[in-house]
Amino acid sequence: MKARLILENGIIFEGAAFGHKKESVGEVVFTTGMTGYQEVLTDPSYHGQIVTFTYPLIGNYGINLEDIESSIPHPKAIITREKANFPSNWRCEMDLDGYLKHHKIIGLEGIDTRALTKIIRDEGTMKGIITVRELSEGQIRQKFDSFSNRNAVDHVTAKEQYEINGSGLHVAVLDCGIKENILRSLKWRNCRITVFPARSTAEEILSVQPDGILLSNGPGNPEDLPKIAENIRKLVGVKPLFGICLGHQLLNLALGGRSEKMKFGHRGCNHPVKDLRQGKVYITSQNHGYMVSQVPDELEITHINLNDQSVEGLRHRIHAAFSVQFHPEASPGPRETKYLFDEFMNAMKGEYINA
Repeated sequence: MKARLILENGIIFEGAAFGHKKESVGEVVFTTGMTGYQEVLTDPSYHGQIVTFTYPLIGNYGINLEDIESSIPHPKAIITREKANFPSNWRCEMDLDGYLKHHKIIGLEGIDTRALTKIIRDEGTMKGIITVRELSEGQIRQKFDSFSNRNAVDHVTAKEQYEINGSGLHVAVLDCGIKENILRSLKWRNCRITVFPARSTAEEILSVQPDGILLSNGPGNPEDLPKIAENIRKLVGVKPLFGICLGHQLLNLALGGRSEKMKFGHRGCNHPVKDLRQGKVYITSQNHGYMVSQVPDELEITHINLNDQSVEGLRHRIHAAFSVQFHPEASPGPRETKYLFDEFMNAMKGEYINA
């Protein structure tokens, strides 16, 4: 079936629909990973977005129920140059087309994804509509005007508090849209985990007497979440804190910093980041459209992105609290920065080294 991508700037791409062939509107972004489309699909940080894969063939190893980062896919739609119709992998349990149909997500294939990526890089992230019908100018404008991703965290956070058994340190997790591999990374270290909805208060989190608190990744603009930032401020200096992605930005906001929207964000698993304390460069997995723009005096910059010099890591000068913009749990992507989970374990044991 023919379908079109209509961008907010008026440019139109024509291709073919697959998956659930129903119209969708969202923020058009691109990801540069050569593998890991299943992890991308199930990453809650992609909530509300139309994800363009720069790698030209998607679906070639199918879908399995092990390599997922949450129970459902989160993008509003996906775009690829070519969809694999005959996946080949011993772990394959279903094909991409069937998976998207099951979860009512539309896909668009057969367009020049390199050209689309260049447009986003040049003009910035913008809204888009994928449609299988003709739309009037009024209908297009109405759809763009009605789309908002402002309350994205509330859609992806846990609905209620829950626990994961473990025999080691007790970690409270503030779930703003957490990826499963963050929880796996804690479980591999024998942690007992209590997961809290994003709007939980500092008092509720501290009531379980955790050894430390992890602030998770998630979608949307961190400055839309002032109440969450205020709750985090109450936790600084009380328990060791470790923030990842959105959690990194919320920690910065909690202490008086600022964030701003990036032109086209960082999405993929090939982003070079320098750890300034170690003097080492790591290749990282990333997925974010906002960045830290102002850092308060209480925090020191510990990591920078070598492509654009943006802030990738922060560390409190006195208290046990640190954060990174990238994903040390990877999935997809390199696992070179998993040492940060060990630093969090050490901080909970009282071995935090101030910057």
